[in-house]
Amino acid sequence: MAKKKNKKSILNIISQLLVIILVLVIGVFYPNVQEKLNNIENEQTNNIISYNLSDIPEYEGQPYVIINNNIPYFDEEDYTTESFEKYSELDDLYRCGVAYANICEKTRPKDNEEREELTYNPTGWEQKEYKGIVDGNYLYNRCHLIGWQLSAENNNELNLITGTRYMNIEGMLKFENLIDDYLDKEENKENHVLYRVTPIFEGDNLVANGVQMEAYSIEDNGEGVCFNVYVYNVQPGIVIDYKTGESWLKE
Repeated sequence: MAKKKNKKSILNIISQLLVIILVLVIGVFYPNVQEKLNNIENEQTNNIISYNLSDIPEYEGQPYVIINNNIPYFDEEDYTTESFEKYSELDDLYRCGVAYANICEKTRPKDNEEREELTYNPTGWEQKEYKGIVDGNYLYNRCHLIGWQLSAENNNELNLITGTRYMNIEGMLKFENLIDDYLDKEENKENHVLYRVTPIFEGDNLVANGVQMEAYSIEDNGEGVCFNVYVYNVQPGIVIDYKTGESWLKE
């Protein structure tokens, strides 16, 4: 009987040691695996061709300029018919990063879905009224990176930047409507548009100098929607301090 008890004790000790070893392995290995997975997801979200603002021509009266002959910088493996939405986490200054989605009927608002009032103030939100100079009188809009009509995202702080009325209406809306109108067509009801919007901040500025907008319709190989543009965050007649969001009339 004593020998059997000794054998059981040894087996118990071995079992306990194996559990401890397993816990240690998981503790060391799993965070690394999780970190790698997070890095992969971030790389996919932020998979853009970097360029300097110096590569973008100065604003000369047009709300946007074409980049890379209007061809987006997506990779072949990006083209998918799976719907998704990815929003970068805010940086240390609470600024938005890349917003990336595969727009389709699933991501857009439902017919009876009501849009809530916008209340979140993004970085650089120093609102100012310019009656008779700015359409709508107020300089800034809370600009969605991925518009409400495409994503049903409204008060999402990861999807809102401080943008001029001009950038929002004269620049971004044209391209948002292009995607929306494409998906509204009966023959495109099941189609997808890969879409990425990247706010471009210079240094530690709280207001973006502009946004890069890229889109590509998947099922028809870009025949319906294909663009790559930079939209200026400017307002004619107004000077903007991009560091703070303060503004004043141009002399």
